[in-house]
Amino acid sequence: MARNPIIEEPSVVPVAVGGAGAGTGGFQAGGGGRGGSGGGPGDLHGAVAQRTYLTGLTMGLAAILMFFMALVSAFIVRQGLSNDWRAFALPPILWVNTAILLASSFTIEASRRKLNRGDQQGFRHWWFMTTALGLLFLAGQLIAWRQLVHAGVYLASNPSSSFFYVLTAAHGIHLLGGIVALVAIAYWNWDRARVTRSTATQMAAVYWHFLDGLWIFLFLLLKLGQ
Repeated sequence: MARNPIIEEPSVVPVAVGGAGAGTGGFQAGGGGRGGSGGGPGDLHGAVAQRTYLTGLTMGLAAILMFFMALVSAFIVRQGLSNDWRAFALPPILWVNTAILLASSFTIEASRRKLNRGDQQGFRHWWFMTTALGLLFLAGQLIAWRQLVHAGVYLASNPSSSFFYVLTAAHGIHLLGGIVALVAIAYWNWDRARVTRSTATQMAAVYWHFLDGLWIFLFLLLKLGQ
């Protein structure tokens, strides 16, 4: 007697079709990668690293601000409690130096915008322009010192002149550090750097604007102190 053959039904595997995977509720392979709209681990790491560097810069700027505020406090107290405070005319070139430093803030912002747009040539042009203006500012400060020396106003002449030399020298040293950073960013090998050029440029711009605002405050203080 022949046996009836057993016919097995083929298994059916469900397949997502159409918009099931393409819609907002479906799963898309690689959606969480670096190129996805949600941002990948590399983007997140870069954002965290940038915040870390900017936080460190903020703490450094706070320390610099405290240092200058201590000098300013000593300036105000010494002026108010002494009888040997002698005012002197500030060199007019300080107005020119202030304008130069203000202009450098505009050029460094122009450089940052060029970098964000991918214009490397424009970035380098405005970046070197900022460096040149910074050097020109320092040269102008040295000229101001020479003018005071020719007028007989020295570091030890009186407390007023002492504070002028100390405040301008301290600011000039910090600005010189900023110029060194500008040159380093322009020539650094960014392929091997732990920080991106965009982050370094942003940090340098923040530091530069800080010194710009600090100088305006010091210049007004010295002007009113006379």
